[in-house]
Amino acid sequence: MQFTVRDSGLNGTMQLSPRTLELPIKRITRHFALLAALLFSCSLHAFAQEHKGKHADDAQTKTSQDNKDQHTVYDYSLVDQDGKVVPLSTYKGKLLLIVNLASQSIYNTQIAALNELQKTYGARGLQIIGIPSSEFGNEELKDPAAMRKYYSDTAHADFPVFAIATLNGVNAIPLYQFLCDAKQSLPGGDIRWNYTKFLIGRDGKPLARYEVDVDPADIDFHVNIEDALAGKLKKQSGGERQRASGDGGDDDDDDD
Repeated sequence: MQFTVRDSGLNGTMQLSPRTLELPIKRITRHFALLAALLFSCSLHAFAQEHKGKHADDAQTKTSQDNKDQHTVYDYSLVDQDGKVVPLSTYKGKLLLIVNLASQSIYNTQIAALNELQKTYGARGLQIIGIPSSEFGNEELKDPAAMRKYYSDTAHADFPVFAIATLNGVNAIPLYQFLCDAKQSLPGGDIRWNYTKFLIGRDGKPLARYEVDVDPADIDFHVNIEDALAGKLKKQSGGERQRASGDGGDDDDDDD
């Protein structure tokens, strides 16, 4: 079978056979196949990059959300005895020891030990914070003026003593909701009694919790403070929580 092609420019005719056309058709087919394979490869690569990027964005979003959910004490504030709101970020970079006080408790002798700690380690970065509360045995003075006079003139507190506050339950101040949350802070749950002590690292994260029967005058307590100042104190786990047996609140029977 032959095809006749007339071309006036050639002033004649040219005859083509199927065999003559076979080679160009094969080349065209091969080129189309290569082009299709190339386009498929590019599409597959683009899909993989997009999928990878989506996973990376999701992972970054999750990490950002996790970091956002991780609070420190610097996210909270206290109210001083003049009614002024004091952000705890004021003490950023300090080693904090947060203690709930009660002026009429038999454990109020710990205030002298706290003063000694502040005097000894204050220059190295320790800052003690006192928060009075009457929740445990009703052992705090009700009159704000009398309470202020006690901590300044009688106990001679060498550290800031803030306004009386609620530490447990639905009305607890946000700082103590955070400190008593085992997921964000330390094991132990609600405050059991007066003079519960929270040691907070320089990064604002809780390091250790000490119950009322842990005397800040003890040498072991001083060692913990020194280790924390040096960045060597590890965060307490559940098994390391200091004497949080729940029976520390026995001074209401012996109270004045």
